[in-house]
Amino acid sequence: MRSLRTLLPYFRPYRLGIAVGLMLVILSNLFTVAAPYVLKMAIDALEQELRPELILRYAAVLAAISLVAGVTRYWMRKLLNGLSRRMEADIRSALFAHILRLPPQFFDTWRTGDLVSRATNDVQAVRMVAGPAIMYAVNTAAVASLALGLMIWIDPLLTLWAMIPMAVLPPAVVLFGRQIHARFEKIQAQFSEISNFAQENLAGARIVKAYVREDAQARRFEALNRDYKALNLGLARVWGLFHPSLMFFTGVGAVVVLWFGGGQVVRGAISLGDFVAFSFYLTLLMWPMIALGWVTNLFQRGAASMGRLNKLFEIVPEIRDPETPIPLTSSRGAVEFDDVSFRYPGSERDVLRHISFRIEPGQTVAIVGATASGKSTLAALIPRLYDVTEGTIGLDGVDIRQFELGALRDSIAFVPQEPFLFSMRLRTNIELRPGGDEPGAPVSEELRSALGVSQLAKTLAVLPDGIDTRLGERGINLSGGQKQRATLARAVHRDAPVLILDDALSAVDSETETAILGALRDYMAGRTSIIVSHRVSAVRTADLILVLDDGQLVERGVHEDLIAADGTYARLLRRQLVAEELESIERRRVASG
Repeated sequence: MRSLRTLLPYFRPYRLGIAVGLMLVILSNLFTVAAPYVLKMAIDALEQELRPELILRYAAVLAAISLVAGVTRYWMRKLLNGLSRRMEADIRSALFAHILRLPPQFFDTWRTGDLVSRATNDVQAVRMVAGPAIMYAVNTAAVASLALGLMIWIDPLLTLWAMIPMAVLPPAVVLFGRQIHARFEKIQAQFSEISNFAQENLAGARIVKAYVREDAQARRFEALNRDYKALNLGLARVWGLFHPSLMFFTGVGAVVVLWFGGGQVVRGAISLGDFVAFSFYLTLLMWPMIALGWVTNLFQRGAASMGRLNKLFEIVPEIRDPETPIPLTSSRGAVEFDDVSFRYPGSERDVLRHISFRIEPGQTVAIVGATASGKSTLAALIPRLYDVTEGTIGLDGVDIRQFELGALRDSIAFVPQEPFLFSMRLRTNIELRPGGDEPGAPVSEELRSALGVSQLAKTLAVLPDGIDTRLGERGINLSGGQKQRATLARAVHRDAPVLILDDALSAVDSETETAILGALRDYMAGRTSIIVSHRVSAVRTADLILVLDDGQLVERGVHEDLIAADGTYARLLRRQLVAEELESIERRRVASG
């Protein structure tokens, strides 16, 4: 239950409404316990004198009490359940914002389905604690204390006899609560497995179909679902035993009251009205005992779910804003690596080792090298997707770790190696405007320019709704080259002083690549541009070419000088030319039949 302490900050904005709601809970119970006492007075009065107007008077009082109790119960539910819904939204928003701040390595180890399960099922279970569980816990405490107090007032000895069978309930609640908590944790973990499996198979539906794995994956899902069902049935058995146990012992208490209380009435120790009121109070006391089990169940489920959420909230982003950031209003685009080394978290091998170079404002610099030489890693260090292990990276002469993350990344337009598009309209994917997914808006000059540079304008003619075409998940209705051009258009539209292209044209055909590079040369004038590419054709005209090999900077210079040096760069070019020639021969062979 300690995990629920982290829920307290979410109560603070609504403490006034919660206080009013809890006051209404107590007030409604005051009227509830008043009804049996009025009934006692009516019975005792009617025993003395049976008059119709007396019956009507007490009936009117009971009706008024019931009406007020009903109104207060309505408002207590409206307030407390409504506020719990707001808290649910707050927790889910906080969780999503926290996840977005986490570094890339977090998403390398946590599965999407697990995160979705925690943001839905677990948050819902926590909401049940914040609203219904607390409301009924206070309701239970109020009814129990008021009803028990009045029972003692009517007959202390009879109350003692009635409470003996119920003494078993507290240890039973503790025992069953532990079982419920442990089983619910397993249920939520299994639901995460199901969510993740479903998400992966829906996202990879084409692979499943291509390899004819539909039946195998369906059987695997059935097995996961079967385990989930078994865990829920196990919890249902515990819960099913819990509820009747409470009913049994409260029922025994009712039998005791009937036996001893009836004897008290016969002997004249208490009046008939006292006996009737006592019986009503015992009935009222039975509901808290029964509700105690339900409330315990909700608290245990909520504690298990809050514990799962806390595991996410407790992850501290390693990459975060400095305590006293240096303002970055506008950047010239001067980038400098000073003896930079980097290794991925958990690894003992340096991916980059002692990298040093400087890029002047407005320069176009290319980074080339064999596969796994560290090119993409180097590019990812500049916007602080990762932080360096050793050395420093400077922007305009300042360590990038001294800037606010938002300001730093606002000054950089980054096109990753793997393009990602959202399930929104193509226009919205490029402009990335909050809530801007409405079709039919005019094409701005900035958007028109981005479409032209990326050579995406030609593609619009074949799309059903042009720039307003709604894309499928991850842009599945576009080809690989079209996705890359869309993400390039997004970067161009951002109009940042630093542009990083991480092998952004690998899926584009050579003719389109030539056109894009020509348009980019004009666009990149005056901007610092860093082009990571495995194609030498994309880097020939760069102001500076950096050659990486096994994480080290082995060559630097312009194209002609590097060819003349006949080193790593020249060997890469020769291999690429041979590969392109073989591809050309293969295409001609296929074309000729």
